[in-house]
Order: sequence, then C-alpha cells, then structure tokens
Amino acid sequence: MKTGAACTRAACIAGCIAGFLAAGATSPAAAVTDAERTDVNKQFREAFDAKRYSEALPFAERVVAMTEEQYGKDNRALVNPLTNLGTVHYRLKDYPAAEKEYQRSVEILEATAGNADRQLLRPLQGLGSAHFAEKEWVDASVALKRAIDLSRNVDGLFNIQQLQILEPLIESYVQLDLQQEAEKEQKYALLVAETAYGRMDVRMLKPLDRYGRWLEKIGRYTSARLLYARALTIAEQTSGRGTPLAVDPLLGIARSYRLEFVNGTEEAPSMPDSFNNAGDLTVAPVDGQRLNPDGERALRLALQAIDREKPVNHAKRGETFVELADWFMSAGALSRGIEMYKEAWKELTLAGSTTVLSEPRLLAYRPPPSSVKRSKLAADESEEKFVEVRFTVTKEGRTENVEAGESDASESLQKSVVSSMKKARYSPRFENGEPVDTQGFTVREKVLVKAKQQQASAS
Repeated sequence: MKTGAACTRAACIAGCIAGFLAAGATSPAAAVTDAERTDVNKQFREAFDAKRYSEALPFAERVVAMTEEQYGKDNRALVNPLTNLGTVHYRLKDYPAAEKEYQRSVEILEATAGNADRQLLRPLQGLGSAHFAEKEWVDASVALKRAIDLSRNVDGLFNIQQLQILEPLIESYVQLDLQQEAEKEQKYALLVAETAYGRMDVRMLKPLDRYGRWLEKIGRYTSARLLYARALTIAEQTSGRGTPLAVDPLLGIARSYRLEFVNGTEEAPSMPDSFNNAGDLTVAPVDGQRLNPDGERALRLALQAIDREKPVNHAKRGETFVELADWFMSAGALSRGIEMYKEAWKELTLAGSTTVLSEPRLLAYRPPPSSVKRSKLAADESEEKFVEVRFTVTKEGRTENVEAGESDASESLQKSVVSSMKKARYSPRFENGEPVDTQGFTVREKVLVKAKQQQASAS
C-alpha cells in the first residue's frame, strides 16, 4: 500500500502531464509575423518586376497563404495578395486561375466594403481582362463596365486611367454586336483623351487612329477620314512635313478611300473646311465611280516618310506596301497589286513576320440583300439562318469553284450567297514570296428571313 507522500507525488506528476498535454493541444504554431510576410512579398515583387512570372508564382501563393494564416480567409488584407496572384496567373496565360483569384478578391471587398471601394478597381479590371482573354465576352463586359463606372465615380468622369479599361470593354461590345454601346464608349474614349491632352496634342494620334478604325468598321468612312486628317495635321505641326508620325494617318486616309469605294457609304458627303488643308491632301469624298487618287498619293507619301527614318522600319514599310497592293487589287489592277504584295513580302520578311500574307484576306465583297449586314428586317420579325460557301482563292485574288456547303437557309438564299461570293476579291495567300491558290477556303454568311410566326399571321 502506497504512503500518502507517494500518492501525493504521483498525483502531482499526473497533473503535470495532463496539463502539458492540454496546453499542447490548444497552443498554435508560431504565428506569421509582418516582417516574414513582407520579406516574402519583397521576393515576389523582385521576380514579378523582372517579368520572371514562373519564379514569382510560388512567392505570390506564399504571401496569400501567410496572409490567410495571419488574418483569416475573409479579411480585407487578402485583397492585394489575391489580386497580385491573379495577375501572375494572367501573365502566365492561366486565365481560369486568374479569374478565380480576382473573383475571390472582389467577393471579399463586396462583403466588407460594398461596391464603391476604390480597391475594387484592380480586381474588377483583372477579372474583366481574364474573361476577355478567354473570349467570354458577356462576363468580360459585365466586369469591365463595373470597373469603368467605379473609375469614373472615384477618379472623375474624364480620368485618363480609364482608357486601359475602355479598350477591352469596347471590343467586348463589338463581339456581342452591341454597336450602340460600343459607339458610345468610343466617343467617350476620344473625349477623355481630348480632355487630358488637348485636341491637337501629339498624344492624340493613337486615340484618333483607334476611333477612326472603329468608324471604318461601321461604314462611316467620311467621318473616319476627318479624324485621320486631323491626326495628319497634328503630326505635321509637331514634327514637320514628311515625319514618320504622319505614316499612320496617311494609311488611314488611303484605307478610308479604298473601303468607301468598295463598300459605298450612307454618310452625307460634307467635310468641314478646317480639315481640307491637312498637308497638301484634300479629303473630299470619293465620287462612287473610281478610287480617289489622293488615296494612292497618301500611300506614296507614307513610303517617303518611312524611308527618311533611319534605320528603316521594315514592318511599317511592309504594312504600307500591303495597303498599296490592296489599293491596286480593289481598282482591278491585279498585276500591279501582286507586284506590291511581293515588295511587302520582302519587307515583312526583314521585319520577322509575314503572317498578314499567310492567308487570303477579303478586299471586296457585297453581301446579298438578305445578309445580316444589309437586311431591312427588324429583329423581332426575323430569324437568323446561315449559308456556308466553299471556294478557291486564286493566286490572282479571284474566287473560283464557289459552291454552297452547310446551310439551314432555303436554296434560293444559298444561290444568292454563292452569286455574291463569285464577285468577291481577295488578297492571295503567299508562300516563299509568291502568290499561290488556296483551295477549300470557307466563309459563313449570316442571313435573315421573315420569322415563321410573321409568315403564319400573314397567311
């Protein structure tokens, strides 16, 4: 039988062991310190700023994990680390992973601060950009529109930073065929740039070119040419006649004349006098019967400006020869067009990429009256069908062996699309500096037909 002292000692030991075990079960591991997290973040920034994104990724992940350990999984302190991690994934082109991190950052901010927090700007822009890269146009437009609205709310209606958000937003609208929304934001982007830089500042060249190209897309060639003429004036006032800054405006002027000749225009042919003396080019509309010679003249002036610059910009020289070739092809001077394409090939080879000449490009094509582009049917009284046509683009840029392929449209509509495509003109594909035939080229034309319910009520 144990003595009282022995029992007391045993009880003490047992109590100590129990206390030790209890303490071990509840005490946390050594906590992450601000200094440790800052050190890892510094390593992340060094790799990221040096564009070593694969190296930056584990550091970005570690910063997120350490921040979660320090503050919890739903704390605002996670917003920047998550956004940084999303940006690394984006730069590595892992867009789904980027979307996940940006979305989580947005959700934390929405739960803790609402929808008017400036910190939302970065993750919203990142989320929209990731969706945009994945061609998820609806999701991209929603996120980017939220970012634009927030930017205007917190930084002012005309803050210049919003331009980097506007560009993918506009393209998303274009892809969704939301022309009205795209046009509205295009005008706004130009106004933002004018407010920030001034109407005749050299920094207006890119915004003017961007809006001019948009106007070309929607068939407003006269208005586009106005912008290019204004850009030409800015370039020459900034750097003198024959400046390389004038090349893009000159290409725009020529392109707008060519497209107007090929496609026609619904605009009234009125031009303000203030732009008629840009350089020594007139910018009057074409007469609808022939290509305006000022377009070819603009391209020749562009080549002269490029040749004055040393070293020569072979990529821009190749681009100009391509436009000059397109000009001759559109005018029906096929042999001269092919000659210019060959010159373009040489320049683009020196520049390192001949991609623009690796596939046929449509130069002239008038769709049938039933096409989505020309039909007068309203959306609520029509149904969309399609006609796929297959053909050969010859080395001269003509279409041969045109035949209908897959289609859910009537035979008469198929025939109308085939007939239109037979008159189309393409730039030919080039191999090793020479034009070649391209067989099996396929185009899908969207057409509108009267809706069945409309037909039924009419009968």
